[in-house]
Amino acid sequence: MNRTLATARRVLQQLGHDPRSIGMIVVLPSLLLLLFKYVYDGNPVIFNRVGPQMLGIFPFVVMFLVTSVTMVRERTSGTLERLLTTPMRRGELIGGYGIAFGAAALGQALVTSAVAIWLLDMDVNTPWAVVLFAVVDAVLGTALGLLMSAFAVTEFQAVQFMPLVVVPQLLLCGLLAPRDSMPDVLRWLSDALPMSYAADAFTELGSTSDFTSTLGKDLVILLSCCALALAGASLTLRRRTR
Repeated sequence: MNRTLATARRVLQQLGHDPRSIGMIVVLPSLLLLLFKYVYDGNPVIFNRVGPQMLGIFPFVVMFLVTSVTMVRERTSGTLERLLTTPMRRGELIGGYGIAFGAAALGQALVTSAVAIWLLDMDVNTPWAVVLFAVVDAVLGTALGLLMSAFAVTEFQAVQFMPLVVVPQLLLCGLLAPRDSMPDVLRWLSDALPMSYAADAFTELGSTSDFTSTLGKDLVILLSCCALALAGASLTLRRRTR
């Protein structure tokens, strides 16, 4: 556990010395949400219907991108290989990265949710649940970024995974069309993608003031996906980078 916390502390210190990464994690989702708000400035009904889903999507995309690129940079710079020559276990290393980026995700979720609810006047009844799902979505993006970084040799390749991992989830999560109206094959595929449950949860949060059993089911599925992705990232972590 000490080695996991030491890794998390080192990653957070690195993030602290990188203002561009901090700006991308903390500020960019709020700016995108602000832009989305003014795109539909003349039609607030659409913003209140789709805006909560964007509150889950933007942090997911940003954390996937930052994490996958950071992890590939750690590998290409030799930092990861040096760490793996120590007694540190792969799970401890991935756990450290998960804790560090999870802490960044918490800060991101607090800022983005505050901007959405109090500055942009987004219509949600349970702000704490919105923050909770925003954090889980960002951690999901982190976990998938850690997993996919194992298959990238360069930072450019890590960015290239976005159309493969992120875009299909955006198209099938119910953002553009109700999932029930999709052909059976696409609906089954949608059911297998975690972003679908995140979009469902944010849609539910926009229409209810209680933490319903549906929200509980979505939360369990998303947390399970996070755990599976982190376990997969740990298993695919190689002790040699060549």
